[in-house]
Amino acid sequence: MPLKIIRQDITKLHVDAIVNAANNRLLAGGGVCGAIFSAAGKDRMQAACNKIGYCKTGGAVITKGYDLPAKYVIHTVGPIYRHGDANQARELYDCYRNSLFLAERKRLRSIAFPLISSGIYGYPKADALKIARNAISDFLELHEMDVYLVVYDKNSFEIGKSLFDSIQSYIDETMVKPDFRSRQIIESEMWGAVYEANAAEQYCPPTSVPIQPMRSLEDLMKQVDESFSQMLLRLIDERGLKDSAVYKKANIDRKLFSKIRIDKNYKPKKTTALSFAIALELSLDETKDLLGKAGYALTHSSKADIILEYFIERANYNIFEINEALFAFGQPLLGV
Repeated sequence: MPLKIIRQDITKLHVDAIVNAANNRLLAGGGVCGAIFSAAGKDRMQAACNKIGYCKTGGAVITKGYDLPAKYVIHTVGPIYRHGDANQARELYDCYRNSLFLAERKRLRSIAFPLISSGIYGYPKADALKIARNAISDFLELHEMDVYLVVYDKNSFEIGKSLFDSIQSYIDETMVKPDFRSRQIIESEMWGAVYEANAAEQYCPPTSVPIQPMRSLEDLMKQVDESFSQMLLRLIDERGLKDSAVYKKANIDRKLFSKIRIDKNYKPKKTTALSFAIALELSLDETKDLLGKAGYALTHSSKADIILEYFIERANYNIFEINEALFAFGQPLLGV
């Protein structure tokens, strides 16, 4: 589980380290900072911070967690937002980067972040989220760590409005709505539509229909008896990819991938199968094939499936951006 967005109180997480959105003087403040100090034991946490004395914007320092479930608290100072200055974006990126490298130097295996600077420091939430995603995903490309992005409530999390509206429109157009009409009415309309289609075929000249590229029957027959694991490993080999590149891009833990590689009959969760489809940048048809090997299908009665289809049709295979959209719409995330 390299990166997961969760809705939780960060002070209650059992991880190696939680991150505090601190101020330069490392004083107990309000919001997340105040909650962390209180849960840790305000006097002891303040005494530890006083020994450090100062942290520059974008920097990171570490103390014990004291009364927190987390072993450590990493304190990082985000920028105060002023008109989208590029240097502030760099400082915010550095908050995540420096915190992650500090955790790695301490040999920590799990870390939880709030959305830094998006509270009283005024950084627009959608922009703050994008920077957090980029910094964390850049780190995870080369390093192993379980990272949580913690959201206290729905109001503290936003994806870009244009993306949200576009996905919502796609869902509205695609989602299969329950049909509460009587069976007799539905059958009557169905047979009426069949009659009209037959009449149109008799009196209308044929029109040319674009022919979609077809996969060869020989190739499809070769794959009939493949299990999910076998198809996944074949696709990785055909694309000349390294296992590590694929499971990281899929937001999948290395241990889980090892199980899949060893056991040819391994049955993954649907979200895991979809994660690999995204990592391999499969087309919609290829995604359906891979899902089928695991016993699943895409359906237009599932909001999560429609969101996945939205991104695949647009060739957007950024799993972290996809997960942000899934989270915003209250759907299960990809990965484990």
